[in-house]
Amino acid sequence: MPRIPDRQRIAQDIRDKISSGEYGPGFKLPSLREMSAQYGVSAEPVRSALLILQAEGLVEGHQGKGVYVSGNLPSAD
Repeated sequence: MPRIPDRQRIAQDIRDKISSGEYGPGFKLPSLREMSAQYGVSAEPVRSALLILQAEGLVEGHQGKGVYVSGNLPSAD
């Protein structure tokens, strides 16, 4: 079975937490350092995962303030 890249694994985990409601609209995600420790990776795969989620409209980055779950999430219909 092929190994899933860390950035995709992390992005999927955050997607799952958003869809389950664990991370609701406006929720501030843990810091880059905290997520790196949580997932056991360097900062780069976490950064890449967040960029993927930003492109999908699921999270919004605010310079110097952090990354938040978007207030207007795409519907799951």
